[in-house]
Amino acid sequence: MREEINVLIKQEDIVARVKELAEQINHDYEGKTLHLICILKGSVFFTCELAKYIKVPVTIDFMSVSSYGNAMTSSGSITINQDLTMNLEGRDVLIVEDIVDSGRTLAYLAHMLEKRGPASLHICTLLDKPQCRISEVDVAYTGFVIDDLFVVGFGLDYAQKYRNLPYIGVLEIKED
Repeated sequence: MREEINVLIKQEDIVARVKELAEQINHDYEGKTLHLICILKGSVFFTCELAKYIKVPVTIDFMSVSSYGNAMTSSGSITINQDLTMNLEGRDVLIVEDIVDSGRTLAYLAHMLEKRGPASLHICTLLDKPQCRISEVDVAYTGFVIDDLFVVGFGLDYAQKYRNLPYIGVLEIKED
């Protein structure tokens, strides 16, 4: 078995789209301080790139959640491996995610975080697979809508590999 990756979204297209998202976020949060919640590990590249272009004051916290393990499909079981260190009460919060497919993880997180009393709570994702949705989730900012493909790169992984690719690629497992 060998793993083959074909480029789906080039690095320069990702950066251009991230800048556009940041412009929209700057407009929507003008005059406010924005609290970004980076969902580890997948969204760390996206969060860092996005934060570089956000001009309103920003605070950042991290949360580690898992639903995939080392598989190519979600287990459906959501585990919080690391919770936030900052209080959300009264803050304008933006959850930054790498990809939304079934929506289970984000629906669970949004419900859990809403109970912590933020002034507002929205979701920003680099990639969205709306055709895979099982749980309803309201995504305010979307980088790219993609087909139901298993993708890696720019933070997304397969068994903890390929996060460091500067582009988004489609992973295919080929028989030797």
